[in-house]
Amino acid sequence: MLKSRDRHNRGLRGRLAWPNPYTGAPVPLRSRQTKAEFFTMCVHDALTQIQEHCPRALAGIDVGIEDVPVVGLGWTRERVPLAAAVSATPEVNGQVVVFRRPLERRARTRQGLRILVFRTIVEQLSEATAIPVDEIDPQGHREDDDWD
Repeated sequence: MLKSRDRHNRGLRGRLAWPNPYTGAPVPLRSRQTKAEFFTMCVHDALTQIQEHCPRALAGIDVGIEDVPVVGLGWTRERVPLAAAVSATPEVNGQVVVFRRPLERRARTRQGLRILVFRTIVEQLSEATAIPVDEIDPQGHREDDDWD
């Protein structure tokens, strides 16, 4: 029987990689993005894509991310909103808030989450700015992609 370094089920002990023999610097270990970081990147990518196709859709609109929606009237645990939009007034910019946890629960894969975030932002921008969805997303990602 081999002796292992995982004594008492505490995990690995010691270094996983020796320092670089030429520079003496430790080897950087790649870590996976957290769910929140990936979601933020999805929102950023969606906004970049929308900016390329229809820049006027983002004029005067602030986009934000919340983990979960605040408990409101008219919806239950089975029917939680994915996002919220408020139209602009002369004094205040319009707002689109995307809720991270409900969107993550709806998507099965990371690619599905990316598609769902894009679709949700396009729909909310259309509602807040009164610009048709086809003008914001001329490629029509709504029908041909499967986010399940």
